[in-house]
Amino acid sequence: MADPNEPTGSLPASNPGATPVSASEPLLRLRGISKHFGAVQALYGVDVDLPSGQVTALCGDNGAGKSVLTKCIAGIHEPDQGEMFWEGRLVHIRTPGDAAALGIETVYQDLALADNLDIVQNMFLGRERLSRGLLDEDSMERAAAATLASLRVTTVRSIRQPVATLSGGQRQAVAVAKAVMWNSKLVMLDEPTAALGVAQTRMVLDLIVRLKDHGLAVMVISHNLNDVFEVADRVAVLRLGRMVAQDQLSAFDRQSVVDFMTTGTSTRQVTASDATAMKD
Repeated sequence: MADPNEPTGSLPASNPGATPVSASEPLLRLRGISKHFGAVQALYGVDVDLPSGQVTALCGDNGAGKSVLTKCIAGIHEPDQGEMFWEGRLVHIRTPGDAAALGIETVYQDLALADNLDIVQNMFLGRERLSRGLLDEDSMERAAAATLASLRVTTVRSIRQPVATLSGGQRQAVAVAKAVMWNSKLVMLDEPTAALGVAQTRMVLDLIVRLKDHGLAVMVISHNLNDVFEVADRVAVLRLGRMVAQDQLSAFDRQSVVDFMTTGTSTRQVTASDATAMKD
């Protein structure tokens, strides 16, 4: 297993060093995941597949269980029941360190960036590289610059500028770059375009597509169905802690996703012409 504390420096053309996975086997497969907090049942036997090289949009209304499911995958919450299969083998993710060791990184909505630190310092925060007991600034700068370049993040003036001076889209790009430079195979993004303007949203959506094109599995938690239908390959819908729908994007239109989110069912049938129109 790759050392999660050693940055790759740039995104690979595809996932290197991974255990071979059959075309039908998703990178991460969850079966029967349940979680409760005291008397509150947050998840009921959730199944979900997250394939490599695809964007899976996790949709659901507030309180549907999206954050709890994400935190179970990220190792913040340990499921009460269920199994997780990583590259076809059973794994137990009990801590964020377990998730990171597998190659799972999460970009939360608050981005967890330190405004008073510059881009390089943020990208290596808590994982600083040392040389003879001192910070190895040169190697960290090179790795940070290479990762940003591989993601085609070209709008930042300097990798040494404080994060406080960045726009919302640039901050999101730095948070994503921070996540993917640590031998990542699965990146989970929580509402990545929330509160962004049109140009910044475009930048982030392009970034998501580039992650997919590099062979990573991407899970996007989003309420914005326009974003979902632009970048997702698959859609999974949670309602009140239950997975009520999961399929390729072509099986849905916006109304059917809303129906599943609000009622748990949909009578809407997506036709071939609907699927063509949604792509256009």
